[in-house]
Amino acid sequence: MIELVIDQRRKDLGGFEVGRVLPHHGGKMVGPFIFFDHMGPAEFKAGFPANVDVRPHPHIGLSTLSYLFEGAMTHRDSVGQTQVILPGEVNWMTAGRGITHSERFETLRAHGGRMHGIQTWIALPLETEETDPAFYHYGAGDLPTYEGGGMWARLIAGEAFGAKSPVKTSSPMFYAHWALDAGATAQLPAEYPERAAYVAQGVIEVDDHQYHAGQMLVFLPGEPVRITAVTASIVMLLGGEPVGERFIEWNFVASSKARIEQAKADWRAGRMKLPDADDKAFIPLPPDPPPSANPMS
Repeated sequence: MIELVIDQRRKDLGGFEVGRVLPHHGGKMVGPFIFFDHMGPAEFKAGFPANVDVRPHPHIGLSTLSYLFEGAMTHRDSVGQTQVILPGEVNWMTAGRGITHSERFETLRAHGGRMHGIQTWIALPLETEETDPAFYHYGAGDLPTYEGGGMWARLIAGEAFGAKSPVKTSSPMFYAHWALDAGATAQLPAEYPERAAYVAQGVIEVDDHQYHAGQMLVFLPGEPVRITAVTASIVMLLGGEPVGERFIEWNFVASSKARIEQAKADWRAGRMKLPDADDKAFIPLPPDPPPSANPMS
């Protein structure tokens, strides 16, 4: 039933820790999901330094999906969008042929508070890798929810569980948020060939084994999966149809290494437009990894 268990690796992003789950060594993807970061949970005091903010940086070949449990974050991008995201909402940004954006924490800096959420990257299918960049925001009330049997659920993106999210996706996929009371059981159907569950909070049981916060379970295809909460738990469900092999380096995803090299050269030379409302300090291109390094790690 379980193909792989992936433990998060803690990463310090300059004053703010995340648990990085994907990319996983060996290039493992789950459907179109190629990147998965668990942000926090972290407590911030008012007036914390600006180095916690994510300065302007570029992307190609993917869509980013930001989703918060707690806190607030302000998105600004090179297609002219500025959008604060709050818990339960979705920021969906399609990079396509190239976009730049920043994520800043002005609200938390002014008032203090907790920050907790997930950011994922979804690889675009071949036919839309070079599409025009775009940004979409969806309120919490726009997304389908369900409650019953000790479970509350929200379908964030895609189609699953007999529901369809309005979030504009590019390939068959699903992404859901479950909140389970202790003792509650729910089932992940077998409708997609690639599926996973990430434990964001609590302890769950699958197939008589227990798994804790910070672990992603990647499931074999073909059978439904029963998930039982040992303690009150938050579980993120994700997956979909595979989109084929992808390369990932820094913030770039592409079906060819040559396209990534072109994006690196464009960023280095200043050929990628900065966000309209945040065009000053940006993140420079990091040095190339040594030849033996695995960019998927």
